[in-house]
Amino acid sequence: MREFELKNGIKSVYKKNTETPRMALTINFSINNEEKLAGTYSLMTRLLLQGTKTYNNEELAKILDENGIELIADMKQDYLRFRLLCLNEDFPKALELLEDIIKNSTFVEFDKERTKMNGELVAELDSARLKVSDAFVKTIYEGHYYGHTYTNILNSLDKISKDDVINSYKNILSNGKKVIAVVGSIEENDVVNSLEKHFGDLPNNEKGERDYTAPILNTPKRTEVIKEDAQQAQILKGWIIPTYKEEDYPVMLVINTILGASGLSSRLFRELREKKGLAYTVRTSCEVKALAAIFSIYIATEPSNIETCLNGFTEEVDKLKKELVSEEELQNAKNNIDGKHQFIVETNFQQSSSMAYYGINDLPFGYYDTMHKKISAVTPQQVMDCAKKYFNDNSVIAILHP
Repeated sequence: MREFELKNGIKSVYKKNTETPRMALTINFSINNEEKLAGTYSLMTRLLLQGTKTYNNEELAKILDENGIELIADMKQDYLRFRLLCLNEDFPKALELLEDIIKNSTFVEFDKERTKMNGELVAELDSARLKVSDAFVKTIYEGHYYGHTYTNILNSLDKISKDDVINSYKNILSNGKKVIAVVGSIEENDVVNSLEKHFGDLPNNEKGERDYTAPILNTPKRTEVIKEDAQQAQILKGWIIPTYKEEDYPVMLVINTILGASGLSSRLFRELREKKGLAYTVRTSCEVKALAAIFSIYIATEPSNIETCLNGFTEEVDKLKKELVSEEELQNAKNNIDGKHQFIVETNFQQSSSMAYYGINDLPFGYYDTMHKKISAVTPQQVMDCAKKYFNDNSVIAILHP
């Protein structure tokens, strides 16, 4: 793995995987300013592949298809991401197209794309699972940029103008920190020279300081959503926990695996599904952003079982606070995390995305090696201490029911 900087200071990395036929590249731009209207950045991202000054929408799609180039633009709330995947021989052409998109997007399909986005969001929110998640996230991040969920976007979408989108992109392009990660089998010097040629003149704010602060949850909240045609109740309960830069984050990953992220072997699955028959699906997750993370518990159950399930959540969390986990259960959780990580970084595309993710968050490109050591060192006492510290009364409960 070779790390280097372009002449404009863009931190870059190239991992050479010999005898692989495809090149993968990820370039991330930090988002340093919260959007004024919810959905501005999402709409902007959708328009980035809809045509440039060189190619219109149809021409661009045709070139990508004829050359077998996969090019994706998407965003998380802390960064905008471009990813490409192509055969080795098509790498120069792919970089040329990506440069054109980054520098010359026209956003000409604005009205059409805004209407299409509105319809898609309405359709998505027909899902009970997504609807309760929307209510949960906008409640736990109430008043914060991270809480710009689908329902908030729908409320502001008609107010977003084309100028809002263009100005937002110009700001991100001018003021965002950039990070590039490439994985493949082309010679290193060829990759470095190509990146310099196409992206060495991009503006780059190496500090990338954000104008928004970490969200705070200092009171318990509960929200309910009525969906008349729902067949089940959907429940989410969660807390704000440390993010990846903080000391307790590896411990919370282990707790997540023990409680509900390890499938059939997780505690919540065994207790609430197998023993009590309360649900078919029950799980936990950690959703991480730059300034905060959410630990959540989810279950789908009969409406009559809502309070029983919430009590079940409390019982299992309290066990972690009162009883040390066994060394065997702890080691199984660590092995599960390591196995999942190996599975999600099998391909060049996955490795490129992973390294760029670490880089844009001011972590080493090979950060998982450090994280692996921290996870391996987690003790039963740390699990108990973190459960007591973070699973407090300041939680959010979101319930959807008929």
